[in-house]
Amino acid sequence: MSELILTVAEVRDGSVGKPALETTGEARRLADGRGGRVAVVALGSAVAPAVEMLGRYGADEVLTFDHPDLAAYNLESHAACVLKAVADCKPTLVLLPATVHGREVAAWVAAALHVGLASDVVELSYADGGLTAVRPTYSGKVRATVAFDAGSTPHVATLRPNVFPVFGPVEGRAATARAMAFEAPAGAGRVRMVESKVAQKGAVDLGEARVVVSGGRGMKAAEHFALLESLASVLGGAVGATRMVVDLGWVDHAIQVGQTGKIVNPELYVAVGISGAIQHLVGMQTSRTIVAINKDAEAPIFKIADYGIVGDAFEILPALTEELRKALAPVAV
Repeated sequence: MSELILTVAEVRDGSVGKPALETTGEARRLADGRGGRVAVVALGSAVAPAVEMLGRYGADEVLTFDHPDLAAYNLESHAACVLKAVADCKPTLVLLPATVHGREVAAWVAAALHVGLASDVVELSYADGGLTAVRPTYSGKVRATVAFDAGSTPHVATLRPNVFPVFGPVEGRAATARAMAFEAPAGAGRVRMVESKVAQKGAVDLGEARVVVSGGRGMKAAEHFALLESLASVLGGAVGATRMVVDLGWVDHAIQVGQTGKIVNPELYVAVGISGAIQHLVGMQTSRTIVAINKDAEAPIFKIADYGIVGDAFEILPALTEELRKALAPVAV
């Protein structure tokens, strides 16, 4: 029987987020190199539309856990489904995206199986018959290479979003679907969803954005974040913020970037009025291109920036946004 790699995808409104597609794509790459197969655990309510999508993006089989109780994230319920899939498929490797939910489920699953976990991985490879993973550590200052114990499977890892390429989509490629019965684990009701705030329709998800425009205390007030929103809109990106801004109540914690917020890895990161504290750098320093705008020429953010603009953000942002709007406007024919 061929080797099998299992990935996990949360399904929302019949669709799967980019981090889960990246994870499935990396599983596909690894499986192809070893003559293996890829199975995806699809969690949610009304997940059927996602089966075709997952097939086009690399899955050979989709195990569907479709139940109203899975519509909202619940650690114990989601982890129980993954553990059931592991028992059924007996994979050699389980991959999850290193999102807020993915990191939590991965830790629970690894502990329950008494196996090792490599978190926030940026590289995976097989060498000499064993699997190794590369992950940033010490706030991103060091990259550690860790090896899984070959005798302890399945291996479990979470993959940093926006690092691994997406496989496909390959038109005509299809996955088989297999319905799995969901049984709420004991204690699953101890935590319940009280309220859910949906992001504005059409808004770019911070964790998946190719461009992130973030603001710090240098923005001076909540209303000034409208300048960042305008720039992000022109670039088709998302708005982020530092913890200080969140603590001041200017923006919601959902857009916080950093050690206690989200880790992003966009193609372009624009840091406006951000000094560059290490707690923030942890969440964005692997961005491909970093542009810093700050009136303090000695701000630490300039040490990691590819491009720096020293000046008043309230003068620079409107001018920059307008010039970009002109440059990116469609050409009339």
